[in-house]
Amino acid sequence: MDYSLFTVSLLIGTGFIAGIINTLAGGGSNLTLPALMVMGMPADIANATNRVGVFLQNVAATVGFRKAKKLDSADILPVMIPSLLGGVVGAFAASYAPEEWLKPLLLSAMIGMTIIMIVRPTMIAPPEGTVPFKVTEKPSAWIALFIAGVYGGFVQAGVGFILIAALAGTLRYDLVRTNALKMVCTLGFTALALGVFIWNDQILWIPGLMLASGTMLGSTFAVKLAIKANPNHLKWFLFIMTVCGSTAALLSD
Repeated sequence: MDYSLFTVSLLIGTGFIAGIINTLAGGGSNLTLPALMVMGMPADIANATNRVGVFLQNVAATVGFRKAKKLDSADILPVMIPSLLGGVVGAFAASYAPEEWLKPLLLSAMIGMTIIMIVRPTMIAPPEGTVPFKVTEKPSAWIALFIAGVYGGFVQAGVGFILIAALAGTLRYDLVRTNALKMVCTLGFTALALGVFIWNDQILWIPGLMLASGTMLGSTFAVKLAIKANPNHLKWFLFIMTVCGSTAALLSD
């Protein structure tokens, strides 16, 4: 494996940008997966190694949102249970499913999210003052979070969009609290996925930790942006990232 100045800078720099994108919206893995593959990794190894950066990025973001009092602690367990169950299913599927399944799944998720953002933007960005539901009040939220977990365990790229649809779309959280809970959910099923990938010896730790150093810095910076940002700006950023994610999925080999 080549650890030249270029590849190290590529991983850290790409990780930083992806950390910002994943914290404020989703789709940062559309940058980090190609960066890992540039180093010669096959898709399944890159998919597994990418989880190191994602896991540590979520740790940094969760700590940041909690310190800012934007993470509703009482809601953590109810939203994590279905997403964790789904994450186990998805992680095992990713370890044994053919590589050619990854692109169609990613493409379907990205295009679906783009359509939702265009046709029903209020589904993803509830009006200010909307009172969120509890998971026990919305059985559909349990199903949506389980599906998000399956997707996140299978392929990390774009999972943020699926979680935003589940949390804001069914439970009606504002985008800041949605992003906070999204990072906690992702942290949970990414930890499970990491365990499966470690068991199957699919992770390359040195590039994974290089990537993680960038994603953690990016997430820490993005939490500060999310707290101060205008909700409309967050909504437009989410829309732009959704379109970019769809385009990346369409153009990827």
